[in-house]
Amino acid sequence: MTESTALYDIPGPQARRRHLLYGLASTVVILALAGWFLHLLFDTEQFTPTKWSPFLYEGIQELLLEGLGNTLKAFAYASVLSLALGAVLAAGRLSEHRVLRWTSTLLVEFFRAMPVLVMIFFIFVALKVQPLPALVAGLTLYNGSVLAEVFRTGVHAVARGQGEAAYALGMRKTQVMTYVLVPQAVRAMLPAVISQLVVALKDTSLGFLITYEEFLHAGKLIASNLDYDLPFIPVVLVISPIYIGMCMLLSWFATWVARRERRNPKTKAVDVAPAEPGTLLPGAQ
Repeated sequence: MTESTALYDIPGPQARRRHLLYGLASTVVILALAGWFLHLLFDTEQFTPTKWSPFLYEGIQELLLEGLGNTLKAFAYASVLSLALGAVLAAGRLSEHRVLRWTSTLLVEFFRAMPVLVMIFFIFVALKVQPLPALVAGLTLYNGSVLAEVFRTGVHAVARGQGEAAYALGMRKTQVMTYVLVPQAVRAMLPAVISQLVVALKDTSLGFLITYEEFLHAGKLIASNLDYDLPFIPVVLVISPIYIGMCMLLSWFATWVARRERRNPKTKAVDVAPAEPGTLLPGAQ
């Protein structure tokens, strides 16, 4: 017989029937919305061959692949630099030197509060930086400041006794952070880090606003040069699943990591040597 848990009581027969009705009603509503959406697409002739035939052209396919490659390139640069900046700012915030700690805190709070689009535009327009470096710099400053807080929180999440025991053994702070605290903190903060990288991947689409030829810019260029009527549904239906697929892949990886880390670590039994008679202490019988 099913037992209740500490968090909630197992629903009874009437509650299960209500939940079943709620689920069926929600399913009907979702199917109705999906059917209405498909009706609008067919009614506006969005699935006619003339609107989809351009994607069979080799030039269109090369343009999309080039845009996708530029998106992945910007994401790769931004993710690596964000991790590096986050580590530096987190180390500054954890520093015992007051000036370094205050400076790092000010930078983290400033860049985390600034809209990423404003930073990208400022770097691109005011500093006259090329589109790719401007996009990468804006993404790095924002995501690096957020990751700094993730790293700092992860280190503080480690049991306090771990660091105290390391200090008691005579280890310096750098050794304590490198060999004791950080390795344990990585396991806890890795899912949050990957989730933030998903945000960085989605924000690469802001590059089309500064004429960076990424994936969304390629779709906009295709839609504006073909004989499409607004809205550009075929272009959206081609680009959106690819964006969603990349983000879902990273999200799935974050979920897999989180599920893996929630499991209890397996320990391997160690053979213990049998006790042998030793030298008796003076005065022992």
